[in-house]
Amino acid sequence: MYLLFEETGKFLAGRILSEADTSAQVELDSGKRVKVKSANMLLKFDKPTPHELMAGAQAVATSIELDMAWEFAPEGDFGFADLARDYFSENATLEQQAGTLMALYEAPHYFRRAGKGRFRKASADILAQALAAIEKKKQLLLQIETWVKELSEGFCPQAIRDQLYKILFKPDKNAPEYKAVVEASRTTHLGPLDLLIKAGAIDSPYQFHWKRFLLENFPKGTGFPKFDAPPIKDELPLSPARAFSIDDSATTEIDDALSVQGLGTGTVVLGIHIAAPGLAIQPGSAADLLGRARLSTVYMPGYKLTMLPDEVVQSYTLMENCDCPAVSLYVTLDEATLEIKASETKLERVHIGANLRHDQLDSVVTLEWLQDPSFQHDMDPQPLQHKRPQLSFLYRLAQDLKAKREVVRGKPENFNRPDYNFRLVGNYGAEPQGAEQVQISVRQRGAPLDLIVSEAMILANSTWGSWMAELGVPGIYRSQASMLPGVKVRMGTRALPHAGIGVKSYAWSSSPLRRYVDLLNQWQIIACARHGKTAALVAPFKPKDAELFSIISSFDAAYFAYNGYQNAIERFWTLKYVQQQAITEIEATLFKDNLVRADHLPLVLPVMGAQGLPRGARVRVKLGDIDLVSLDIHGTVIERLDAEPEVFDADEEQDEDTAVGPIAIAVDLNDTEPSPKPTEPEALDTP
Repeated sequence: MYLLFEETGKFLAGRILSEADTSAQVELDSGKRVKVKSANMLLKFDKPTPHELMAGAQAVATSIELDMAWEFAPEGDFGFADLARDYFSENATLEQQAGTLMALYEAPHYFRRAGKGRFRKASADILAQALAAIEKKKQLLLQIETWVKELSEGFCPQAIRDQLYKILFKPDKNAPEYKAVVEASRTTHLGPLDLLIKAGAIDSPYQFHWKRFLLENFPKGTGFPKFDAPPIKDELPLSPARAFSIDDSATTEIDDALSVQGLGTGTVVLGIHIAAPGLAIQPGSAADLLGRARLSTVYMPGYKLTMLPDEVVQSYTLMENCDCPAVSLYVTLDEATLEIKASETKLERVHIGANLRHDQLDSVVTLEWLQDPSFQHDMDPQPLQHKRPQLSFLYRLAQDLKAKREVVRGKPENFNRPDYNFRLVGNYGAEPQGAEQVQISVRQRGAPLDLIVSEAMILANSTWGSWMAELGVPGIYRSQASMLPGVKVRMGTRALPHAGIGVKSYAWSSSPLRRYVDLLNQWQIIACARHGKTAALVAPFKPKDAELFSIISSFDAAYFAYNGYQNAIERFWTLKYVQQQAITEIEATLFKDNLVRADHLPLVLPVMGAQGLPRGARVRVKLGDIDLVSLDIHGTVIERLDAEPEVFDADEEQDEDTAVGPIAIAVDLNDTEPSPKPTEPEALDTP
């Protein structure tokens, strides 16, 4: 005697060895013995053999027309043998009965299971919906098959082109476009990105990087809703100081200015004036939510995405010839020794006499011009002569502040490497298209104007950071425990030392129009200025406020992403420059393993032929092919240019702009402004 039974969703047949009331011992053709409960027993038979029955049943199952079987089926519950007799004949064979069982079991859209070997036919409506879904799936599989064929032959279907960035970086793994790319990648043995490049899916490498960045960081677009900047309602006194700002020509968010009073009297008052959006924008307001959503201005060559809408920025920016609301730090100094005697913070209006542009004046405000009153350039701007005594004092002060920080740091800051400015010819702030002619110019780190503003901002950020801590008012600080390799700058709510800069505390506060952290700290500083020792009771953020930690986390993530994109897109324009200038060889310096840094371009690349060369060796490199999508370029050392390598500084180790690696793909087969503030010590204070 043989038995057909169901076990874990499969139909099996074997010889009955023994049988009890509730179960039977059955031996399969493989020799395996199993215990079958009576509830799972479906058919007992003497012949044919189990193997013959199963083979015949499979053939019958494939021959059954399900539409006809559904028509024959009764409205209530029924057994498979009953339907077999209705479908075939009153004398349906065992093979026909078993075949009907298998057909019913494999067609849940026609027949719902109602127990072991029993079924109920689906309603007409449900059946129609199920058949439509099956047909849709069938057509989708055919479409995927067509797309795979087209991709494999080097053509990208429009549907995949439209979903390109989502497929690569934020895929829906159930989407047919994604499945087609995965299958074509397997078929062609090409990586997804290589496959799509070969298929012509990427028309513009620049747009590839830009749209990827937007997808990951601005999925809803970069525009702002229509917005009216809130007014500053405070009655602010007018300061007697006459201030001036120093920024790049492309800067619209002018959020810091300087003033000098008392020159020649023995006591000088340095004014550091910061734009005061914090007097108008309140925590939780609509304007605050806009800033908190973006967290920082995003910089890139020829273009930028501001943290706040332009109409908001222009309401608080420190525009020349205007009396502008400001949070001012006044530092009283001994004019001869430059010793700091006192500091005071005021909420006021300050007259901005001029917006100086360092890119236009760096060649004028030189060390000789600052230190020798008789020195004149052939084309000295006349208005600048009025600022000359103030700039000379500020430069002397900046040198002194820097020297004192270097004592705390334990070593001098290294400005051997230049900064690079990018200019896209014919682009005046519009979104670049990627084909513009690019110009790259050098701006040496530590230029006088750069040093003046940098040291003033460090002084303000460290002074206000310590002041908030003294009053018990929390802020967001940047700290670095030591300058040892691998010790990173961290953000937190405690006023800890910043070893890289050489100050006992450091709270970003000088760029409230550009960075959300600075705006938050400005709210806390305003509370300190208004309420003094009781500020901790009324400041917007209280000690151990959980929201502060949430903001730190969000800011860190956004700032890292924005800086990463800026580095990548600057590399894109550098490689574009190499192409446009037909540069085939460069002079470079070996700085790590097989990586070299170009001596006259912001370019780092891996090279062959550097084995055995010491770090710091200068070499001539022949450039290989450029891939603007992966931002990849390799080179080969063809000549050594020096006998003795230069000495590297530890600061350089923490500031390596190493080569951008391969683009990370999510497909799973198993503005001329350096960022973020050109006059702040970002090279020493990296996130």
